[in-house]
Amino acid sequence: MSTVLVIAPHSDDEVLGVGGAILKHLSRGDRVYVVICTRGEESRFGKEQVERVQAEARQVHAFLGLTGSHFLDLPAARLDTIPTSDVNAALGGVFSGVKPQVLYIPHVGDVHRDHQLIFQAAMVCSRPIGDHYPRRILAYETVSETDWYAAPITPPFVPNVFVDISGQIDKKIEACRLYASQLMEAPCQRSIEALRALSVSRGHAMGFQHAEAFTLVRELVP
Repeated sequence: MSTVLVIAPHSDDEVLGVGGAILKHLSRGDRVYVVICTRGEESRFGKEQVERVQAEARQVHAFLGLTGSHFLDLPAARLDTIPTSDVNAALGGVFSGVKPQVLYIPHVGDVHRDHQLIFQAAMVCSRPIGDHYPRRILAYETVSETDWYAAPITPPFVPNVFVDISGQIDKKIEACRLYASQLMEAPCQRSIEALRALSVSRGHAMGFQHAEAFTLVRELVP
């Protein structure tokens, strides 16, 4: 049994990128925690919208059956305005409590600056120092963020780990539907059709019906 931590810069990133893998970990008896790093500011997004997204996140996490959730409430789309040490400290507190062995983080080349900064903070918290640090770190892809990178200016997402989620895809899609405020109609990438198409594409490339793709950032093998 492993302890897994999924780091999501924003509410819904955890399901878009790792929803199937989360369900697979849980089915195997692993402990799975999710940390949502940011919260929309009411002055920018409106109180009703902010509260709705928070409620959706809690509903999704209950639906998935997570071991636990953490909400850091850092300012969404404004992480670059606060000290890096504050971001590292907030995320480090979660690491200290969860002590993850397996870590899922956003891709460093994502177009959203929040994703880039959370990747960097996660790597700071994952330094192999002391008794507890992740032994396996995987970067996930997020539709409308990872696929809008500007290669060769930003690092492309080149997956080398594929997780068969054929048995989990339907429940992942149900979880995505619970994030109703974040979904859009096709052909937008944040549509149910696009999410299912991506899982088919990733799956068929490796002989599965459906898959999620990841980049292995680091693995420590004793």
